[in-house]
Amino acid sequence: MRRTTRRRTMSALAVTALAASTALTGAGTAGAALTITAAGSAHPVPAAVGHRLTGHQYPAPLTIAQCQAQLQSSCYGATQLEQAYNEHPLFNKGITGAGRTIVIVDSFGSPTIQHDLDVYSAQYGIPSANVKVVKSGTVPPFDPTNSDMTGWAEETTIDVDMAHAMAPGANIVLLETGVSETEGTTGFPEMMNGEDALIKQGVGDVISQSFGATENTFPGFDQGDFSSLLNLRYAFKDAAAHGVTVLAASGDNGSTDAESDGSTLYPYQVTSWPPSDPLVTGVGATTVKLDDNGNRLTPDTVWDDPSTNSGASGGGKSKVFNRPLFQTGVANVVGNTRGVPDISMLGDPLTGVWTYNSFGPDDNGWELWGGTSVATPIFSGVVALAAQEAGHRLGNLNYGLYALGALQQAGAPGTGLTDVVGGSNTYNGVPGEPVTPGYDLATGWGTVDASKFVPAIAALG
Repeated sequence: MRRTTRRRTMSALAVTALAASTALTGAGTAGAALTITAAGSAHPVPAAVGHRLTGHQYPAPLTIAQCQAQLQSSCYGATQLEQAYNEHPLFNKGITGAGRTIVIVDSFGSPTIQHDLDVYSAQYGIPSANVKVVKSGTVPPFDPTNSDMTGWAEETTIDVDMAHAMAPGANIVLLETGVSETEGTTGFPEMMNGEDALIKQGVGDVISQSFGATENTFPGFDQGDFSSLLNLRYAFKDAAAHGVTVLAASGDNGSTDAESDGSTLYPYQVTSWPPSDPLVTGVGATTVKLDDNGNRLTPDTVWDDPSTNSGASGGGKSKVFNRPLFQTGVANVVGNTRGVPDISMLGDPLTGVWTYNSFGPDDNGWELWGGTSVATPIFSGVVALAAQEAGHRLGNLNYGLYALGALQQAGAPGTGLTDVVGGSNTYNGVPGEPVTPGYDLATGWGTVDASKFVPAIAALG
């Protein structure tokens, strides 16, 4: 009964041999994982993460050339991400997220998060940040032999490292809960209670959520009773009332997602909550190809790896929420329902990101990750920059975001939105949504050039 992810735990040589035949499902969210060994065996391992490209750690990050030679992938650090999203003009003006707070929400957290962020920051020559840990309810002591806890610890590191890489001056609050989020309602009450408490205390400008559950798995869904999901929205309502921006990963299974058993994927199109919530900005994933300095080699494309079956950007139409006002202009795409995602950032594990962990024997070194659970905290850093630029919180970002999208489609310069065109998010045999000019149900409005997007969204927020 958990959200499923699958972690690639193959040797470098086995990656190529097994890539074509190994299905890696995931949604960048909590739940049971399948660890696939070089021999091809599988056993359930609870996890809270998207996709790890390799099953072992490195003493230092590999270069892009080394990753391409050894893993048939690209791999990026903080400096390359900052260049890729054109943040340096903002940094030169002192826009680093200073004075703004990113709230990261994860079950259990990581016992070594401060040390690990310090190591990550030192590797890339950026000042570290003090991670303030807030516990919601009773959080059990960390057990490095508990695969559920270690999975969430990995996710915690991804979230913190990516948010800090994009907004090195922002404050980071890590909200830890004591119940693992899984399909259906399990774990969500603790998360929503914790978020709501921080919102009411005035803590946080943007909340980053790298988790979710398929709408269909909530109790009562099959009978048309959505109350079990709708009753969890109180934190998002309070966020809107207090001007707090809320983000959520759109999922890693393209236009489908996990059934209640946490491992089987629905054989038809489904969508997940909270990214489907109109009070939340859903973040999809792209493939981003960079050189050593972080300059783009080709335009970004939708994350959809049919040759390796490693996942695809989550997206589609909600079965719970009607089309919100901000999507009136894209009614030809979404119909009468809420469509997701709204925006996309780097998430393809074959163009993945480095993180550093030290909390256990199997997580002690540098690891390479992908998934919308990477894309979401990356975008949280951009939002923190925009909140600093504006001098205030931006609230529900979707109204400003869709206004910028309409301007971009009308040919207006300076929106900071970069359209992603071509392909689809077809996955696991379920037809995906086409990636078309303008808004689509695989990448939203595309991706961003932060130097332009930040002042533009700040003016509208």
